[in-house]
Amino acid sequence: MIKITKFGGSSVADAEQFKKVKAIIEADPSRRFVVSSASGKRFKGDNKITDLLYLCQAHVTYHVDYLPLFNMIADRFRSIRDELGLKVDIETDLAKMRDSLPEMSVDEIVSRGEYFTSRLMADYLGFPFVDATDVVCINFDGTFNFNETTERLKEILKKHDRFVMPGFYGRLPDGHVRVMSRGGSDISGSILARCIQADLYENWTDVSGFLMADPRIVENPRNIEQITFSELRELSYMGASVLHEDAVFPLRERNIPIQVLNTNRPQDLGTIVRDKIPADPTAPLVTGIAGKKDFVSIEISKKNMSNRVGFVREVLSILESYNVSVEHLPSGIDSFSVVVAKADVKQNVYEIIARIQEAMKPDSIRLTEPFALIATVGRNMNSRPGTSGRLFAALGKAGINVRMIAQGSAELNIIVGVENKDFNRAVAALYETFAAEAKEVRAQQAQNA
Repeated sequence: MIKITKFGGSSVADAEQFKKVKAIIEADPSRRFVVSSASGKRFKGDNKITDLLYLCQAHVTYHVDYLPLFNMIADRFRSIRDELGLKVDIETDLAKMRDSLPEMSVDEIVSRGEYFTSRLMADYLGFPFVDATDVVCINFDGTFNFNETTERLKEILKKHDRFVMPGFYGRLPDGHVRVMSRGGSDISGSILARCIQADLYENWTDVSGFLMADPRIVENPRNIEQITFSELRELSYMGASVLHEDAVFPLRERNIPIQVLNTNRPQDLGTIVRDKIPADPTAPLVTGIAGKKDFVSIEISKKNMSNRVGFVREVLSILESYNVSVEHLPSGIDSFSVVVAKADVKQNVYEIIARIQEAMKPDSIRLTEPFALIATVGRNMNSRPGTSGRLFAALGKAGINVRMIAQGSAELNIIVGVENKDFNRAVAALYETFAAEAKEVRAQQAQNA
């Protein structure tokens, strides 16, 4: 078996965390390929190395002395090296970076967090170090060149049967460094797993997998033991951000499962993410609940709208011209609403409304106050009747008014809109209802066992 193990910033924050990583790697011989993030926060109020590097680049841009900040970053790496008694020469590269910072691109500067952390990790594990620029090939448009990455890996694997690779960045066709979006080390791990045809991608972080609800809202929410890629995509989009959502696609295409695990509690089972999970009539009805605040709706009404071909398309084209992404389109016979994130239209919402008014001549057009969207997600909802009834009964019992309802054709989720002020209460009410149902299911399973 081949496992790709990716460790997040909190997992490699300091020397003590490095020791936990080493114990995890040595506990399983199949963990031969390691992807590392940059060192993260060591304690509350601390700074992530990546954030400090972005700040360092800003100092360069605005002609502020960057040396004190750079020395703070360098000292973080030196402290890990010295506490672990490592012999790897990072001083040469640190000195080179210090002297050439003004000429370095922002991508190259911020990539050095992963670079130095991985150099230290490779030495500590006794693994070869392989730079991501020698492996991960990124096209100029930001897409990944999987074929070239696979070919590069084949050559590297002729020399090494194990290695540590930095996450978060790769190489453009012209040889320059290109970083991914924040959290991109998750993507690096998934690319490596796909191209090396791994059996499992382990994503080690500071939580024991996915939770059924946000622990900041619900006390001690139930852990999700297994989840499909589709469910994960829905929950991640709505704010459940344990794993970068773009890490899913390279693995889903090759049916490689992901296991999300806790570096600080390696004994926990975590969460397994698979493309398909066999149908189980005793499985919990709802997998997870997630949501976001601050959406607005542009409500448009016009008599005989249903007889006018292209009315909705014309409205959407206006929004597209402002680069606004549409979340939902609830509709009636002579009206429909366009739900968008408030932040996307904050600067020009009234200009957009004016253009719709001029182009479409609606009978009325109205902008709502900001509200929240909550997604109740579950692969088993489409096979069991009464889910919607339980959901609305839970919200009604809590005295929460539903502003909007949407459900996809796959019946994988039910999305409701509620007042921003009711968001936490709504999530808690839904969790209480469906977690209680899951508890009953587990009790019944135990009784039948």
